[in-house]
Amino acid sequence: MPFQLVKPNVNIDFTGKRKIGFTLFGLALLLSLLSATLGNGLKLGIDFAGGVIAQVRFEQVVDDQTLKKSLDVPELPGLSIQRYGEVGRDYLLRFNSSEMAPVELRNRIETSLVKAFPDNPATMERLEVVGPKVGKDLTEKGLSAIFYAILTIAVYISGRFEQRWMAAAAMAACLWGATYVVGLTGVSTGILVCVAMAITLGVCYFMRLAFALAAVTSLLVVVLIVLGLLSALNIDLDLNVLAAVLTVIGYALNDTIITFDRLRENLHLHGDRPMEELINRSINQTLARTVLTVGTTLLASVSLLVLGGGVIYSFALAMTAGVGIGVFSTMFVACPMLLYLGDTEFYVRTSKKKVYEKPGEHGMV
Repeated sequence: MPFQLVKPNVNIDFTGKRKIGFTLFGLALLLSLLSATLGNGLKLGIDFAGGVIAQVRFEQVVDDQTLKKSLDVPELPGLSIQRYGEVGRDYLLRFNSSEMAPVELRNRIETSLVKAFPDNPATMERLEVVGPKVGKDLTEKGLSAIFYAILTIAVYISGRFEQRWMAAAAMAACLWGATYVVGLTGVSTGILVCVAMAITLGVCYFMRLAFALAAVTSLLVVVLIVLGLLSALNIDLDLNVLAAVLTVIGYALNDTIITFDRLRENLHLHGDRPMEELINRSINQTLARTVLTVGTTLLASVSLLVLGGGVIYSFALAMTAGVGIGVFSTMFVACPMLLYLGDTEFYVRTSKKKVYEKPGEHGMV
């Protein structure tokens, strides 16, 4: 008898527990927003804020205060230190932007460390210098990358599952044009992206792009919770985190698409059944694939988290949290949302591209 993680006839009532899922995700989202606004806040790394970061390793454990005092010099303003690693000999040193050249800066740090710890040699394993202008450019490009990735996803979902390629493409073109024009006024990229994202959700709702609205909302929930977790843990947002967030969006979207695709098949085969039953059946039918995909991904990301060290710690943590949250977001956010955006008849007609009903006919104005 072959080994099976999930039995073929499994029948877990996911949709019946949707209110619990909505509640838990709502609380997690609220805590994330509070952490990002009232708590530690989103701490930008030097990739986005600019500055200097040095990674050093001592042969023996050192006292944090002694280390900080040894580098408290005018040439190295805004010092903050962070110990990482199991043995406590590795440190990340952060400074505000320095006028010194990288070679001169390295020599200044090494000289200070040798003077303070003559019997405990330190090895500088990494030194990065990012100017404030470069950091600002990277911030704008990073936010834009996330927005356009999600906007493209909305177009793809609408075309594939609702057969409305032209409507979705027109929405994307208008949003891109509006974003570009408003950007010329000097509005900050962060505010611009937030407004554009809200408009995207609103347009999806009023154009009755139910699958796209559910998928995009689910992805936004995952991204916001991951960022809130990093904020609560006081972890810098750098290019590693950006890469992890974009990767998580891909993983979460893939899981959502697989489930939506099975739902579309069930709509064609069992269009006379209640929508709640079809959604539940679709999630259960793809559960084995979900468990295997997420399990192998988490095996790799947890290994990076435990064994990878401080350089990729933020990437591994964001990946691990995002992949885990993403799979539950599909089950308890994306799929259950469809129940509130239309009934079985609406989705059967939409997926087969036959009749477009009057606004509000199936409970969605």
